[in-house]
Amino acid sequence: MFWRVSTQAEFLAGEVENLSVDPAGRLVLGPRTDLVHEAADPFAWALAPVGGALWLGTGGRGRVVRVEADGRAATAFEAAASAVQALAAGDAGRLYAATSPNGRVVALAPDGTATDLFTPSEPYIWALAVEAGGALLVGTGNPGRIYRVTPDGEASLLYDTRATHVLALAVDAQGRILAGTGSPGRVLRIDPQGKAFVLLAAEQDEVTALRVAGDGAVYVAAAAGNRPAAPPAAPPPTGREPVPTVSVTTEVTAVVTTAGTAPVTASAETTPAGGAAVGAVYRIAPDGVWDVVWRSSEDTPYDLAVDGPDAVLIGTGGRGKVFRVSGSPPRTVLLTRAPAQQVTSFAAGPDGDLYYATANPARLYRLSAEPADEGRYLSDVRDAGTVATWGAIRWRARTPGQSSVRLYTRSGNTPTPGETWSDWSEAYTDRDGTQVASPKARYLQWRAALRRGDAPQRADAPLRRADAPLRRADAPALLSVTTAYLPRNLRPEVTAVTVHPPGEAFQETFGSDPPLAGLDRGARDGEGRGGAAPAAQSPTLGRKVFRKGLQTFTWTARDGNQDRLRFDLGYRPEDAPDWRVLAQDLAGTIFTWDTTAVPDGTYEVRVEATDALSNPPGGALTGLLASMPFDIDNTPPEIAIDAAREEESGATLVTFTVRDTHSPVRRVEYAASPGRWQVVHPVDGVPDSREERFEVTVPVEQARGLIVRAADGMGNATTVVAP
Repeated sequence: MFWRVSTQAEFLAGEVENLSVDPAGRLVLGPRTDLVHEAADPFAWALAPVGGALWLGTGGRGRVVRVEADGRAATAFEAAASAVQALAAGDAGRLYAATSPNGRVVALAPDGTATDLFTPSEPYIWALAVEAGGALLVGTGNPGRIYRVTPDGEASLLYDTRATHVLALAVDAQGRILAGTGSPGRVLRIDPQGKAFVLLAAEQDEVTALRVAGDGAVYVAAAAGNRPAAPPAAPPPTGREPVPTVSVTTEVTAVVTTAGTAPVTASAETTPAGGAAVGAVYRIAPDGVWDVVWRSSEDTPYDLAVDGPDAVLIGTGGRGKVFRVSGSPPRTVLLTRAPAQQVTSFAAGPDGDLYYATANPARLYRLSAEPADEGRYLSDVRDAGTVATWGAIRWRARTPGQSSVRLYTRSGNTPTPGETWSDWSEAYTDRDGTQVASPKARYLQWRAALRRGDAPQRADAPLRRADAPLRRADAPALLSVTTAYLPRNLRPEVTAVTVHPPGEAFQETFGSDPPLAGLDRGARDGEGRGGAAPAAQSPTLGRKVFRKGLQTFTWTARDGNQDRLRFDLGYRPEDAPDWRVLAQDLAGTIFTWDTTAVPDGTYEVRVEATDALSNPPGGALTGLLASMPFDIDNTPPEIAIDAAREEESGATLVTFTVRDTHSPVRRVEYAASPGRWQVVHPVDGVPDSREERFEVTVPVEQARGLIVRAADGMGNATTVVAP
């Protein structure tokens, strides 16, 4: 078997560090990411550049932190609320900060002075934006309203969205206000006269970010959310919280023998038999036509950054990924992954580089224009299903110049790697194939290290372009990784053997004149046995019919390796030491035996499953299960009629004995004339033994020629006439 990783989706199942995954499924060096600042609080929700510095709004203790270009940081403001959810840059170095819950807007002057600017009646303030004239737009939650606040603090209600929250605000080049709402998730465009128009009704519950591109297009991030309907003690926006016995009868019951348990009566089982995207990014063209440019079932988009013509960066949670989407049709690149759960906000820094904030933990990173010198990749864990022998690992890569790609492996027997796994192997350097050094185990994981060579840097490398590292003369690329492995062969199991009632057979489910399923084809003009059957097998039964002398067996079997199975059947009289061959190399899981060829008696049948078709000689395994004992009785009972005796009443007493060698006497009838049958019970009252005595009294004229008919428990019947 082979484990191959070669597509974008397959590479995205692993973890990247300073690496990008492009649409062609190539693992390449991504942009260098530098840690600038780590905040004391667990969440960084907002990021804004003002006055040559970057400002962070945090959650936990609700602070505004000023971060200089060299990483020096100081707390500029600490709120009474638990979170600063939004920041916006005003005129003359002024910074606006919004707190939640018990929301208020604070204006921070360049000298650090904090002034309360606006306190709405709503508990949450999720979004801020500044209009061209300097007025501040404030988006609230529960209910979702938009206020306009002048720099001197005069506030007025601009628009009531009738939504639960206003989560994002922006202003386009024509001065129109764009608002993203939650519950429902919509994008509104509000003109200067206060007239609103819905540009987009998203599939998701919340619009989390809005960004206006240079060509007038609007990028929209939307997520499936669950914000509060009433004010709780702390703000819980989507994803922004701290973060998983035998009963045998001879007439109607099929007797099932199951592996490891007592036989039980067979019963049918049924197994109940969905997934919507949790996040999406839309592009609304200037003419109002929109398209979905990115969609994910596991990553939640928090913020967006326009990255040149027809391109956008997407910051997501809960695995801290940054995607870049560009072109038409859109092409998605996993640009980088932050060592945090959520990428919450983007901002361009004073130096022209792009910065982003994270939560869990709260950090500030710089996304450099230069590619990283080295990147690492950690694969998903491969489950072989059982202890496996790991073969060669090989890969395809491009390593121009002095660049390199090295792989390492480790193995273990728990689903999650940890201290009980083996140590990482030494580096594999032969891409054409090297035997995996990790020990035999059920699980395997590999990691890759990509390193640039010593070629000189290119000064014209495009900023944040995911394909820029591939165009560099010294940039490596990992194209695919293939690992061979051989799971330990597991013994097949016969999990149940069912002995159907004597004479019960089933027609096959095809053909104009359906033959009996499982009946030895040798009895049908030499046809071959069975057909193809899957590794996990159970019988498919057709219409039930009765054929005297036939005995049907069905069984279920499984194989942990999903090997193809074949079956041999053996039989023996009860307590006999040796098994005799009944049938061999059956592909199906039903067999019907013509028992008229063997003497009456009590027998057992054994089913033996083998996986020889899927394993080399000497490597095959078998599994066995025997049925419960069952009776074969094809001989009718004997009826011995005694001499008739005349009674004083003038009637005649006829006595007779019914004997059977293997089955109890079940039904006895007599008739003084053909067609008029009368049931008679034995002298002891109950027909339950292999020998029973009967008495009947008939008129004298009916004694001679009396007809007696008897049947045993296996359906064998005989008829005699009294002398």
